[in-house]
Amino acid sequence: MSTNNRQFVSISSSVPGVKSLELLEQRKRYVPKGVSNNTPIFVEKAEGALLYDVDGNVFLDFVGAIGSLNAGHCPPEVVKAIQKQAELYLHTCFHIAMYEPYVQLAKKLDEITPGNFEKKTIFLNSGAEAVENAVKIARKYTGKTGIVSFTRGFHGRTLLGMSLTSKVKPYKFNMGPFAPAIYKAPFPYPFNRPRSMTEEEYADFCLKQFEDFLYTEVAPEEIAAVIMEPVQGEGGFIVPPKSFVQGVYKICKQNDILFIADEIQTGFGRTGTMFASSQFDIEPDLMTLSKSIAAGLPISAVVGRAGIMDAPGPGEIGGTYGGSPLGCAAALAVIEMMERDDLPGKSKIIGDKIRSFFINLQKDVPHIADVRGLGAMCGIEFVDPATGKPSKELVASCVKACYEAGVIVLSAGVQGNVLRFLTPLVITDEQLQEGLDIIGEVLRKLVPAKSTMGV
Repeated sequence: MSTNNRQFVSISSSVPGVKSLELLEQRKRYVPKGVSNNTPIFVEKAEGALLYDVDGNVFLDFVGAIGSLNAGHCPPEVVKAIQKQAELYLHTCFHIAMYEPYVQLAKKLDEITPGNFEKKTIFLNSGAEAVENAVKIARKYTGKTGIVSFTRGFHGRTLLGMSLTSKVKPYKFNMGPFAPAIYKAPFPYPFNRPRSMTEEEYADFCLKQFEDFLYTEVAPEEIAAVIMEPVQGEGGFIVPPKSFVQGVYKICKQNDILFIADEIQTGFGRTGTMFASSQFDIEPDLMTLSKSIAAGLPISAVVGRAGIMDAPGPGEIGGTYGGSPLGCAAALAVIEMMERDDLPGKSKIIGDKIRSFFINLQKDVPHIADVRGLGAMCGIEFVDPATGKPSKELVASCVKACYEAGVIVLSAGVQGNVLRFLTPLVITDEQLQEGLDIIGEVLRKLVPAKSTMGV
């Protein structure tokens, strides 16, 4: 597909190009195949919503490092904050010699996360570590062991993270045995709602399923916490009914069960507010945060009610690299940028444009079965209109054809038939439109050939 008339995308060689192919051979030699790669390119530099590869190609990034770059690639003020911190000290280990940025960031998160109550925060390295520590804190505070997660949920690749995660392949297959005292409750899937039910009736039905779950699978007296993504990410960008989330939250309160909001992907402006929990009008007892907290630097957090967070004794939570000075400095700069430029507000505009585009595209691409999302966290589900089966192959072909045309996109969903969008929130209107136009061209070319194959 020619991109000569594009303003931002520029594909001057094949994808992957000669230099990327050479590096791919080294990657195959030295890096395990279990480390997946969505796009066969090697990046030379990046800025905003643009990626430049070693072969001179320029791509629009609609993935943002799987939601880690809401502030975009290399925001100048964040880069400056990192450089300033790097000139002072790189690492002292907060457990050994404390530093102010850790406390400043904890204070800031306590102030901006949902809940008008006293909070405390611990910093770690990754989302999975945040989940692990949230569970440890919940068990320590409640004296109970059971943890409830939800079908199609994703909470990481560590042993506990895999145990909480619902998608078997590629995350859990032949990786067991898994952690005990983990229970999975059914989660709403509005796209599959029986058409005989209204949306309100379906929400009530799903909440009744959760209530029944507490009789048939595990008693409330055994449950330390329920962990929920306010909007499921890897599971397919599924937005649950607000009344369902509030109902589960209320049941937790009635039964001394902690509510953990996994906002690792939904946090920091992605869904149209700084945190998605605000849109469901809930105040989680604990929140896990990571990804876009620091514009790509590895840092994560558990934020929670002060009394709960203080349950573990000294040394029972933490880690050598947790809350690195560079990560804390970057995160403070990111939050300042988001508040100054109202990136959460821009997220709403981006999401509206993406959903409107694909709704209009449905007339040309009937495989587009559902267009959903919250803010700029958008999912497009593809189903063969002739068979009703998930169009996994079509989505895989689309991802490949898109990066060959200069737009990087990613799939999601337990059956891989959802195209997900996590564009940097600093993307310009012109960049967003150019990328969407390219995706539209790709799909219009793919669908006729795929339709005859019964995808």
